[in-house]
This record gives sequence, C-alpha cells and structure tokens, in this order.
Amino acid sequence: MRAVITGAAGFIGSQLAARLLADGWDVTGVDAFTPFYDPADKEANVAGLVDHPRFELVRADVVDAPLEELFADRPIVVHLAAQPGVQGSFGDGFGQYVHDNILATQRVFDAALAAHCARVVYASSSSVYGNAPSYPCREDVTPTAPRSPYGVTKRTCEKLGDVYRGLGIETIGLRFFTVYGPRQRPDMAIRRICEAAVGGPAFRLSGDGAQSRDFTYVTDAVDATVRAMTALRPGGVLNVGGGEEATVNKVIDIVGTLAGAPVPVVRGGAAIGDVRRTGGDTGRARRQLGWAPTVDLVEGLWAELEWVRNRAERDVSFATPVLAARRAS
Repeated sequence: MRAVITGAAGFIGSQLAARLLADGWDVTGVDAFTPFYDPADKEANVAGLVDHPRFELVRADVVDAPLEELFADRPIVVHLAAQPGVQGSFGDGFGQYVHDNILATQRVFDAALAAHCARVVYASSSSVYGNAPSYPCREDVTPTAPRSPYGVTKRTCEKLGDVYRGLGIETIGLRFFTVYGPRQRPDMAIRRICEAAVGGPAFRLSGDGAQSRDFTYVTDAVDATVRAMTALRPGGVLNVGGGEEATVNKVIDIVGTLAGAPVPVVRGGAAIGDVRRTGGDTGRARRQLGWAPTVDLVEGLWAELEWVRNRAERDVSFATPVLAARRAS
C-alpha cells in the first residue's frame, strides 16, 4: 500500500507518516517548509523519517509539485498541506490562504482525478461552523457559517470535494476540532500555555478565557485519518473531535496543576474571527470509521507539557510522543 501525504513535515502530517510507516505503508511526503513558523521545527519533525527505506520526501509547493508523477501509481492521497491560523487570514494575508488552501486543494483533486486515484482524504476544520446555533455540531444538520477568511477557505475546499466526488473520486473531509499534542505549532494556545508554564514568556490570553474548545489529541486525529484512508464507505465530511470540551481558563488551570505552579498570564482583548465555542458530534466517524478518541484532556496536556519541557531543557524535538511514558507510570 502506498500513500502520498501533503504537509508531511507538519504537526499532524509527520505523525501520520510515522504511523503509516509503522503499519507497513510506503509513504511519499510533500512539503514546502514554508516560513509560517520556523522551518527548523518541520525539519525536526521529519528527521526520524527521511532515512526510512519506505519514505520519500519531496520538497515542493503543492501548487507546483509534480503531482501527476507522484500519483501515477494511484496511491491513497492525504492532503494536509494548508496555511493555518485565523487571524492571519484577514487583510493582505488572504492571498496566501487562497494559494495554499483553495488552489492547492483544487490541484490535488484535479491531479488525483487524472491519475484515477481511488480516494483523497483531506483536512477541513471546525472553523467551518463558526458560532453554531446549537451544540454539538452535526455534519448534515448544523449550518456552516465561518467567521474568518480561513474558515471560508476550508468550507470552499469541502465544496471542491463535493465537485470531485461527483466526478468519481472518493473525497473525505475531516473536520478537525482543535488538535493538540507534541509537535504542535508554536502559535497555538496550548503550546504557548505549556511554554509559559516551564519558564517561557507569559501566555497572552485573548478575551476572558471562557471561550471553549473541543480538544482532540494528535494521535486520535491521526487514527481517524488512517481509518478514513481505508474504511469501506466513509462519507463526505466527518467531525473529528476529542469529545472533551473545556474552556481556555480550565486548560490554563490544568497545565498549572501539572507543572506545579500557576501559569503566568497576560490578558488582552478578544481576537478577530475567534469563535465562542466549538463542539462536534462524532457519531458519524464512530459509525463509519469504527473510530473513537482514546486520550483524555489531562493525559494529553501532560504529554504536551513534557514535550515542551524537554524542548526547553535540551533544545531538541522528541522523535515520538511521550504519551506512552505517562500510561506506563
């Protein structure tokens, strides 16, 4: 079995590649190593993969990459490459989101169609829901009303998925809900909270901290992706959420308890495009993928805190998540 992963040097992509290699897949990873955050972090993410005999790394922008060649033997395609972040999608930055999210996704779908690939699994986001009228959000019930240009690009990708599904490719969009864990991007809240807890800059909190999120540990997100690659009839879009909703204030308190001291916090105004709450009904993913989240919030926060602590002490990235050590203790 062979898979092509775009965004393979990223937070989720690198851990998906490692999981697939462990499961016996041949994996080709495509990544542009864009400077949205330090490319050295992405280099560290793939350091344990590049010498694997069944892994190939292609350094290229998905829009310009030789996808026809990469898809020639009809692999399963997992499209994770994207420009992330809500605030950066406003103003002049939107052009980058159009290129990295919409154009790149259309390019992947078009090349997969031409190569007669059976399936493309791609990353969507809970951002497509915006501030929902009721919770938990359900794929075919809750209206989509993004509050940011970023969310609009993700909803557009889903519409492109509908178009290409009608042309004969199985396209499966995974609406990820706030994925966290080791290797998380440095702009994400949980990583910044953990860094503040181990001596880094104080955590800059936007708003009152009462905004809540459905937090999903990275290995659960990876497992859902693997199952979406091979499930018999996985459907068009699926919510992938950890099922444990918590406010940002609660996360700050938990991390402080785990670290043994309160997390230093600097409070500020609400961020543009921020939603008040996210929460997803994962019944469809459970039924169609046989999937369920397995990592609770405290366990997952401990794993990320330990990863951040070790980075701070040793200035290295762990090649593998530290969750197993917690479970064994």
